[in-house]
Amino acid sequence: MIVALGTDHAGFPLKMALAEAIRANGHEILDCGAHQLEPGDDYPDFAAAVARAVLDGKADRGVIVCGSGVGASVAANKFDGIRCALCHDTFSAHQGVEDDAMNVLALGARVIGPSLAAELISAFLRADFSGAPRHKRRLEKIARIEREATSR
Repeated sequence: MIVALGTDHAGFPLKMALAEAIRANGHEILDCGAHQLEPGDDYPDFAAAVARAVLDGKADRGVIVCGSGVGASVAANKFDGIRCALCHDTFSAHQGVEDDAMNVLALGARVIGPSLAAELISAFLRADFSGAPRHKRRLEKIARIEREATSR
């Protein structure tokens, strides 16, 4: 699996630990930045880069990191077809994939440390969508909401 990884300036200090966790789980990284610590690096730019990589098929899943994780998740979810959630516990990180086909994980670098981040990435990357009829039905409802929202 190829995992798009993007961080703003607040997430940058955690980036190397995240990359190690992704590789330790047997996956490749598509580095969507930041490539150096710059205070002007804004989370919408990196969330958009990760979302586009997933939607364009350059990556199978994505991980985005900002200070709280909230802004990055909000920005990523503006893209139709991206199902991003901010997770700071392992249950949500795998359950979001299994039940909701989450394809982007958002993390808050000022909220969690490298050890928990590695656990969250492992849970996210090991999970597969269940395909259960109730989950498919709910995803279709979400897709309908996306279509209705973009047609306004």
